[in-house]
Amino acid sequence: MSLLPDTFTNRRVAVGDIQINCAIGGDGPPVLLLHGYPETHVMWHRIVPVLARAHTVVLADLRGYGDSDKPVASPDVSEYSKRAMAADQVTLMRALGHEQFALVGHDRGARVGLRLAYDAPEAVTRFAALDIVPTRHVYGHVDRRMATAYYHWFFLIQRNGMPERLLGAESEAWVRSVTEGPAATAFDPRALAEYVRCFNDPATVAATCADYRAAAGIDLEHDEETARTGQRLECPTLVLWGEQSFVNTYDVPAVWAEYAADLQTARVRAAHFLAEEAPSEVLDRLAPFLHEDGTAARHPAAESADLEEGSPS
Repeated sequence: MSLLPDTFTNRRVAVGDIQINCAIGGDGPPVLLLHGYPETHVMWHRIVPVLARAHTVVLADLRGYGDSDKPVASPDVSEYSKRAMAADQVTLMRALGHEQFALVGHDRGARVGLRLAYDAPEAVTRFAALDIVPTRHVYGHVDRRMATAYYHWFFLIQRNGMPERLLGAESEAWVRSVTEGPAATAFDPRALAEYVRCFNDPATVAATCADYRAAAGIDLEHDEETARTGQRLECPTLVLWGEQSFVNTYDVPAVWAEYAADLQTARVRAAHFLAEEAPSEVLDRLAPFLHEDGTAARHPAAESADLEEGSPS
């Protein structure tokens, strides 16, 4: 994909019975970046040129998304549990030679990232979550505002085949509806075209519905099991969220303090798609956090960043 630096290479890596699509570039300590819905690894295109100056950057498509494989879901949608999706990424990083790595996730990728950090704490050195509060908290605090803002959470989980039929008939309109609003002008048209291309595949539509169904079922079971053990994230954790996002209606620091022992939080001048709307502000927070000792006021790689917020790059 031309939006990524020429130095990045694309690979499909076998992880068990499926293959995960990824792009790799840069040099230094490894960092894995996981995208959100309805996007692909391309969503990070505005920040990876800077991160790759000091890190080996791995951009992966989650199973069911982008050009990664899309296994058919069984009735319990366990194939799309965050546990299964997280295991893919641990296996991917090990296959690339990285036993330990920093982890950054946005939206669905952050939900996968949270489960990955729980299930493989020995692998995750640092975890950054962009514009979420944990799924367990969201479903535990449903009200009219939440159901209105996150209506797709309740639409996509329906098992009567209608989400697949309707989205399949109007896949481009669906992608554009999800990405409209305050963030609409921030997207590079080439990135949007990539998201539409992937959603034109009926297998992507089916898989991503299964992702949301898992979140409302098996993922909550796993989250409750974790909560009963009292397990919290022990790695340094950074949470960023948009001031125009629905996430801003929560007390984000208080919510995440229940899940992470070593926590930093910051609000970003954006809506939901932080890395595309406000790349410089995200880098100002993320790059120092990813620095080895976390003490640099500004990561040296970001000093010469030339990024224009909310416009094509």
